Amino acid sequence: MLNKLKQKWKVTTPQLILILCTFAIGGSACGYIGRKVLRILSIENDVIYIFAYVLVVTLLWPLCVLIISIPLGQFAFFSKYLGKMKKRLFE
Repeated sequence: MLNKLKQKWKVTTPQLILILCTFAIGGSACGYIGRKVLRILSIENDVIYIFAYVLVVTLLWPLCVLIISIPLGQFAFFSKYLGKMKKRLFE
């Protein structure tokens, strides 16, 4: 599976490790920030909370991943990756 990702993304093993770390750290940071944002908004209703959380996390995730990719040296990969995602979503 990891070899398929390396071939698909055309990266080396160390780059793949950094990319996977960026996904993990960025996703965790996004979830943490999302919970903090919703705590500030003081949403009480469970249904509205879930909807708002999904919306906030969906909007924050690309930003979190890009920010985390900078110190890990994977900004070029993620800017291209997010560009492809954007293109696929809005075509």
